[in-house]
Amino acid sequence: MRMIRKQIVFLLLITLVFVNIPQKVDASIGVSAASAVLIEQESGRILFEKEAHTKRRIASITKIMTAILAIESGKLDRTVTVSDRAVRAEGSSVYLKPGQKIKLEDLVYGLMLRSGNDTAVAIAEYVGGSVEGFAYLMNQKAKEIGMVNTHFANPHGLDDHENHYSTAYDMALLTRYAMENKTYQKISGTKVHRAPNPNEAWDYKWNNKNRLLNLYKYCTGGKTGFTKRAKRTLVTTATKGEMDLIAVTLNAPDDWNDHISMYEYGFQQYDMAEVLSTGKLDLEKNKYYKKHPLYIKKSILYPATSKEMGLFTVKYKLYKPEKNWKVTRKSERVAGKAIVYLDGRAVQETPIFYQNNPEKKKGFFNFMKDIFLSIMGVKLNG
Repeated sequence: MRMIRKQIVFLLLITLVFVNIPQKVDASIGVSAASAVLIEQESGRILFEKEAHTKRRIASITKIMTAILAIESGKLDRTVTVSDRAVRAEGSSVYLKPGQKIKLEDLVYGLMLRSGNDTAVAIAEYVGGSVEGFAYLMNQKAKEIGMVNTHFANPHGLDDHENHYSTAYDMALLTRYAMENKTYQKISGTKVHRAPNPNEAWDYKWNNKNRLLNLYKYCTGGKTGFTKRAKRTLVTTATKGEMDLIAVTLNAPDDWNDHISMYEYGFQQYDMAEVLSTGKLDLEKNKYYKKHPLYIKKSILYPATSKEMGLFTVKYKLYKPEKNWKVTRKSERVAGKAIVYLDGRAVQETPIFYQNNPEKKKGFFNFMKDIFLSIMGVKLNG
């Protein structure tokens, strides 16, 4: 049973992080960035790229990883005591005081909206035990997500280590992962946040540095960054209709306009095609599960240009049932997978499930219960 559950989890994970097959993308957009990428969030498809896999310094967009680890710790409602080391962090700050007590959730807001380096250190020490311990967690998560060209050495992105770098594409992967979390979505897209300030007579009021939230009506969130060595870095998200996009630029003098240009290109050139719908499958070559329904729990939407809409095909692969499967009411198993192809290239897949739900034989008690309910005028649900 444990092996079957692991198989289901693995296949669902593949659906979320299916490796993006290299595809021909339009490089005609003029962007100022040294590196840039635009991906569609649901599928992970690259819609535009420029030096997307080149390793570069990333500055404060590092804090996307810091934020998601803090959120996933499950301790947002806990109180953190600010250390001297956190207060001494250089660069942007929300001006925490040594010994100050503040909720972890408020630290994450200060991290994402005001890019506080003091909040980054305070989060790292609380969640990871130390800044160094937290960096280890950051790299473990990066490996899990598939960020193969990334290494984190600190929680804030300051240029205090030489081995702190990533790529535009890896940061898009990280953002795609983070955007699966509703708490991250909320914090990332918040324009103003207020937090208690025990040091003054007024509360903290943090306005989001991400100007795109006001400049571009489809923007839903993101994170800014800047150091002298990394220059301007920016990650943003945008939604229009059914399409969710993620844009990343590294070393971009005109990053706000870069992102708007990429988004406008993506929304104009692509539409979301529902290649496969949820529900029951009627397969002609269903040799293993003839008497039992096969179905898909997650539909597949994939971004495509008007010329690509007729180029989708779907292939179904069914697994032979294991001999030790027990037949129980409402037992659910992975029966195989559906693979979506675009112009002959595999681009997405999702598990096919098998439902064994035999009619339960009614005993004398249930038989008498049905008669009683019928008399009382209660409509039975078959």
